[in-house]
Amino acid sequence: MTLSDMAACACGLSEAHLTEYKGKQLHQEIVDDFRALELAAKNAGFDLEIASAYRSFERQSLIWNNKFSGKRPILNANNEPVEIANLSEIEIIQAIMLYSAMPGASRHHFGTDLDVFAPNLLKPGQTLQLEPWEYQFDGPFYKLNTWLDENLSKFGFYRPYEEFRGGVAEEPWHISHLNCSDKLVQHQSSENIITALKHSNVLGKASLIKHMPNLYKQYITNICLP
Repeated sequence: MTLSDMAACACGLSEAHLTEYKGKQLHQEIVDDFRALELAAKNAGFDLEIASAYRSFERQSLIWNNKFSGKRPILNANNEPVEIANLSEIEIIQAIMLYSAMPGASRHHFGTDLDVFAPNLLKPGQTLQLEPWEYQFDGPFYKLNTWLDENLSKFGFYRPYEEFRGGVAEEPWHISHLNCSDKLVQHQSSENIITALKHSNVLGKASLIKHMPNLYKQYITNICLP
């Protein structure tokens, strides 16, 4: 592996930039800002919790391979399973990337990006799904969603997938620390992702590498900037 230290962190191959916070691994430089966001949310009536924080290249590869091989369903924009039997490799890849990043390209590798929710807003017996309807009008996290709209930027966070832009689906639960993520984004280049993929057992990696320029533009850098 010839990746630099920063590139290894950006592509999920190093944990040198992380620290533990309430059982999750976060970028060490965002903990104070997230703690402040958490406290402000608490004062507003929301028990803000992290559903998912850092994910390693290995963990992302497991998610990816299970979807690519059909062991785990791939969902479309209507939350319906995609039938992959007659799809080409690139069509399967594009179907997966609506909701799951290719290994090496996930923003969750940064430790700056978190999926958040408020369990105190769930009804008895109701479980978290991490689906857009939960954050929309009449969803359990609608009030939290509105509060986040008004307050995230005060603590240095924003939502990179606030709306669908033809790449990754809308993810209102996904927040990112602007300054810290920006430092790592520049090291998550297409060249570094390809290097990580070449040394992996990621399914479909030949097609990922072949189509990297278009995939990189459509799914990786195609985000909502604050």
